[in-house]
Amino acid sequence: MNGTARAEEMAGKIRLVRELLGAGRVLRLKGIDWFSWITAGGSNEVLLAAATGIAEFVVTGRGAFVVTNGIEAQRLIDEELPPGCEVRILPWAYPSQLEVVMRELAEGTPVYSDRPAEAERELPLPLLAAKRTLSLPELHRYREVGLLASQAMTETLQQANPDWSEYRLAAAGASALLSRGLAPCLVMAAGDRRRRLYRHPISGKDPLGASAMLVFCARGYGLYANLTRFVAFEPLTDEEEQKHAQVREIEAHALLLSRPGVLLHEVYRELASAYAAAGYEHAIKEHHQGGITGYLSREVIANPEAREHLSAGMAVAWNPSLPGAKIEDTFLVTETGVENLTLDPAWPTVLAAGLERPLVLRR
Repeated sequence: MNGTARAEEMAGKIRLVRELLGAGRVLRLKGIDWFSWITAGGSNEVLLAAATGIAEFVVTGRGAFVVTNGIEAQRLIDEELPPGCEVRILPWAYPSQLEVVMRELAEGTPVYSDRPAEAERELPLPLLAAKRTLSLPELHRYREVGLLASQAMTETLQQANPDWSEYRLAAAGASALLSRGLAPCLVMAAGDRRRRLYRHPISGKDPLGASAMLVFCARGYGLYANLTRFVAFEPLTDEEEQKHAQVREIEAHALLLSRPGVLLHEVYRELASAYAAAGYEHAIKEHHQGGITGYLSREVIANPEAREHLSAGMAVAWNPSLPGAKIEDTFLVTETGVENLTLDPAWPTVLAAGLERPLVLRR
């Protein structure tokens, strides 16, 4: 990414923060998601399993600062931060110094945080909405991440073998993502037996057998590409073909409703009706159906109480499922429909609701 463009994007986000918080307020961003957002794709990530990273971003009325320790500072400056970003460096051996610095920067004014500690305040809703509505530079980065993740998926399943264990398939998927510079935040592989039993079949030692499912939540520039694919080493039964067709039809209801102004609970209700019409009234209770994605794998999950509304520039990832069948991609909501960010042109597809949707890969 161009350093000057990133610096301009970050400056624009800092101005937006000050506008939304008001004068005399301080913003403290701790999470990996928010750090990537405000630094235009930078990362404070070290441990993949952590929600917070090794640096914080602080915005005050007087300036904007990255606060980190002496272990990480130079690498962040060289590789992760836009040019001109001011860095406050603390000794790693004295983590309590972070709170001392925060008190100095806050100067007694209210502090808002994405992960508020005692006496800190939650972020205002307009700022949450701003993070979930992607700018043009963010969309360019998202398209890159989506294509790389989908290509990693195709490569992995084209190489897979029915004698592989689920562990080996997951390892191959993680390798394909990492080799493209993406973080494998979730890689879930399930063979023929376990994919039929569980909606969330965390990878195990079973051999794949006749077919397999592979799920990615891949992160690049802080943005998540979420997708699910299947591979079959033997012909599918008529019942299996039907279930895959049914989840495509159920998903189509959500995709047609993914437009600006629609509330998340309206999409949930539409999915519930689609399941019932297909003869699976209770299936919606057996797994969440997805929702808004972006700097988190799911920023907000659709449910009967979700009042967040979709807008142009948001990304969504729906994942309707039936026993043994599931479908998932990451889409951009636009004024005229949705754009698939995770479809590899090399993957076999079929049209559903006017969109190319993935078929099971036959091997």
